[in-house]
Amino acid sequence: MNIEQAVALHERLQGVSDSSRLDAELLLCHVLQRPRSYLFTWSDREVSEPDQRAYEQLLTRRLKGEPVAHLIGSQAFWTLDLEVTADTLIPRPETETLVEVALDKLANGPYRVADLGTGTGAIALALASERLGWQVVGCDRVDAAVVLAERNRQRLEIRNADFVQGSWFEPLVGRFDMIVSNPPYIDPQDPHLQQGDVRFEPLSALIADKQGMADIEKIASDAREYLNRGGWLLFEHGYDQGQRVRALLEQLGYDDVATIQDLGDRDRVTLGCWVRGS
Repeated sequence: MNIEQAVALHERLQGVSDSSRLDAELLLCHVLQRPRSYLFTWSDREVSEPDQRAYEQLLTRRLKGEPVAHLIGSQAFWTLDLEVTADTLIPRPETETLVEVALDKLANGPYRVADLGTGTGAIALALASERLGWQVVGCDRVDAAVVLAERNRQRLEIRNADFVQGSWFEPLVGRFDMIVSNPPYIDPQDPHLQQGDVRFEPLSALIADKQGMADIEKIASDAREYLNRGGWLLFEHGYDQGQRVRALLEQLGYDDVATIQDLGDRDRVTLGCWVRGS
C-alpha cells in the first residue's frame, strides 16, 4: 500500500465524520511522523507493514467515534499546536472567535486577564502569545487540566501565562482588566451529547443546569467583584443562548453588551463592560 492508497481508506470514515479525508490524513501523518505536505509530495511512497497496521488500528478506533485529537494527542488552535487528553474539552475552531474579540478589546498594555475553566490552556495561551504585555492566568477545577495546560505552556515557551487549580474565581487574587470563559453551557437533556466527539469528552465540562445557563450566571455575577472599572467579561456560549446571556449581563449592570457571531454566522460570544467598579 502506498500513501495515496492509504489516504483513500478515508472512505471507511464517511459515515462517522464530515471530514473523513482530513481525519485519515492526520492519522497517517501521526503514524509516519510527517507533515501533511509529505502526503502530497510522496503520494506513491510505500507505507511499511508496521505503519500500515498502526494506521488501520487508528482508523478502526475513529470508526467507533473516538476523536482524532485523542487518537493523535494534539489539536491545532489559533497559531498553536496543543497537547490534548481525555481530561479536557478538545479546542474547537469556533472558540477562536472568543480569542479574536478579546484581542480587539485590549491593546498590548500591562493588563491582567483571567481565563476561567481553561482546560488545555487554549484560550489563555492564544491570548498570551499575541499580547506579550498581558499577564494571563488560567484556572480550572480539574487538577489534570491544570497540569496539561502548564505542559502546553512550557512546550510553547509562553512566559506571560500561569495556571492555577480551583473552581472559577476561587484561586484568583486581585482584579482583572478582562475575564474570559468558555464554560459548560449545554443543557443536560440536549440529544447532541450522544453524538460525535462529545461522547468522549468530560461531561462536567459540557453541561450546566438551568438549560445550560447555571455556570454563565454564576460567573457573570461573581465577576463584578474581580473586574477593574472598565474591565470586560466575555463568554463563549451556545448558538441559541445569545439573547439570554445579553439579558443576564444587562440585568447585572454591565454596559456595552453585545453578541458576536462566529464564522458560521451563529451567535457565539457575548461580552459586557463593567463600569461600576472602583
